[in-house]
Amino acid sequence: MHLLEAGQVAPGGTSKPLLLLLHGFPELAYSWRHQLTALAQAGFHVVAPDQRGYGRSTGSDDRYEGDWRASNMPSLVSDVLALVQALGYTKVHAVIGHDFGSPVAAWCALMHPDVFQSVMMMSAPFGGPPDAATAPQAHAELTHEVQALQQLVPARQHYQWYYSSAQANDDMWHAPQGLHDFLRAYYHVKSADWSVNQPIPLKAWQAEVLAAQNGWCKALLDIGAANASGGQAAAKALLDHTELSAEQVVRQSLAIAGELCIYTNMQHTIEIL
Repeated sequence: MHLLEAGQVAPGGTSKPLLLLLHGFPELAYSWRHQLTALAQAGFHVVAPDQRGYGRSTGSDDRYEGDWRASNMPSLVSDVLALVQALGYTKVHAVIGHDFGSPVAAWCALMHPDVFQSVMMMSAPFGGPPDAATAPQAHAELTHEVQALQQLVPARQHYQWYYSSAQANDDMWHAPQGLHDFLRAYYHVKSADWSVNQPIPLKAWQAEVLAAQNGWCKALLDIGAANASGGQAAAKALLDHTELSAEQVVRQSLAIAGELCIYTNMQHTIEIL
């Protein structure tokens, strides 16, 4: 396991409370570089690992057809617990998770409350452990809404279902613009720096409500439609809302930004642009 740390105790020095920072996807321990120094200056021993399969940490099965259980929640929690023990601690003052690291932090606190004294979750809420009595019904309802997205016009696909596909695996490993530009666009389009990204509160987990979240994808389709109908001026006005070119927006971020992604006719849109 590779990690970054700050505020570590010198040999013979007074121990400090331990903070663990768990990154999200697609991130690394490096994502916490600013918080590491600030928290160390506040008197903590701060440790941010690359989680299993990320960066320089090993232990995952990277094959698409591989065993996903190598990176399931109990395994990730075991990794964090082993790290705590390797650092010589028996208690963690706080485990702090962002994005995908948020549920890992939550499960750490649930499975080992004697070790993890407090927990902080950022960006990704935690609904608690599943209820065995209602889990099948909840899964059926979730599956129904995901399938309903494909019946909308244009068809949609929830980004987490896209991520789990062989297509997404290949898209990310072999992005035509290169991994650096791919990730740069990923972070840009998901950030507040891109003015088209206007999130709204999610009123219900239903296909029609989820579709309304995806204004940026609608903007891309509007751009393509304006060009297709000869409305180049309208298309240019839409593009003025972004800091990237039309082709960059489509190619670098069509499948990865926001809560939903629209894939229907995207290749046609690229050709138009």
